[in-house]
Amino acid sequence: MASALVQSFGIGVRQLREAQGWSQERLAENSNLNRSYIGEIERGCAIASLVTVEKLAAALQLTPSALVTRGETISQMNLVRGIQLMAIAC
Repeated sequence: MASALVQSFGIGVRQLREAQGWSQERLAENSNLNRSYIGEIERGCAIASLVTVEKLAAALQLTPSALVTRGETISQMNLVRGIQLMAIAC
């Protein structure tokens, strides 16, 4: 099972891609990556290398650190949401 950060990174990539109005194919073309690999990253099934993060960030017109930070932020929000739900359940 993928780590929370890997899953959140993929969610962030998908959100940014969709905000551009791009298909996975378009992001793949712009980042010089395979479309199926983009899908695996977005689903949290593949761990992106630093080179891949760099390619995705360039295609999305971000710095690599901004792209990773987005994934970290999503991961932290999900953690807080989980804690809040546990508190409600108690």
